[in-house]
Amino acid sequence: MWRRSLALRAAARPSTRSQLRAVGGSRPRWLSTLTPEEQELMNEPREGMDYDVLLVGAGPASLAAAIRLKQLSTENGTDLSVCIVEKGAEVGSHIVSGNVFETRALDELLPNWKELDAPIRTPVTDDAFLFISETKSLKLPNFLLPPEQHNHGNYIISLSQLTRWLGAQAEEAGVEIYAGFSASEVLYGADGAVKGIATRDVGIGKDGKPKSTFARGMELRGRVTLLGEGCRGSCSEEVMAKFNLRDGVQPQTYGLGIKEVWRIPKAQHRPGYVQHTLGWPLQSTLMEKTFGGSFMYHMEDDLVQIGMVVGLDYENPYLNPYV
Repeated sequence: MWRRSLALRAAARPSTRSQLRAVGGSRPRWLSTLTPEEQELMNEPREGMDYDVLLVGAGPASLAAAIRLKQLSTENGTDLSVCIVEKGAEVGSHIVSGNVFETRALDELLPNWKELDAPIRTPVTDDAFLFISETKSLKLPNFLLPPEQHNHGNYIISLSQLTRWLGAQAEEAGVEIYAGFSASEVLYGADGAVKGIATRDVGIGKDGKPKSTFARGMELRGRVTLLGEGCRGSCSEEVMAKFNLRDGVQPQTYGLGIKEVWRIPKAQHRPGYVQHTLGWPLQSTLMEKTFGGSFMYHMEDDLVQIGMVVGLDYENPYLNPYV
């Protein structure tokens, strides 16, 4: 439904929508010698669209923010224009995480989410946190775990499916979503404040020169711009550096997550079972520095999400997360 409504709205702007086309990587322009005509073509002014609020990245945070903005707009009798630009081919296509989901924020945002057929169907029925060695395991008592590790009342979900559903709710609320278009440049006003983003130019050959299909990217401008690109987004990194937003704060922690989805025999399937582990093969004792562990979530339809997360600051040069 949300893809169809996006197409209908985009059809109302044929001159601008034709500019918004995805493009693969191209050779840096400085490696090519451009003629004056080519330089003039590639420096033509961009067309643009203006919004009250522009969001970069269609992850759960941006979608929730957009939905709430439209709710507030309706409550206050205003017509707030809200736009999201997403680099993935469709909303949710770059969200790969399995997830144990606490519904508190969704309860506040969309209290009737069950009536709206949200893809949240597998409640947690059992929860285990294990310390494992190469030959045995020890279950840690729940009272020793921080509250964040208590999963009673939570659900096992596919975050990609939830993101697609949130995209549909955002479209239903009147949010414009342009999927398949990456932000390649942050735009600044005369006062130095962020005023939006520009999408990538299209129709550039491997030699860095404009082809016959060349077209400048679009300027998407907002009175307010929210960056929700996710881990180390290019626009976010630029803005954080420009305005010193990381000064005086803790450094970010990064991890490498590897996940597979298995279908197992029904006799071995335990819908709603959640298991997290520490220890082997990353640590042989609790005092070792390597951060990480494994997870296993039993979903519906005899499916199990199983994977491991390894902190990227590991010091062991022989550690190979892919093995």
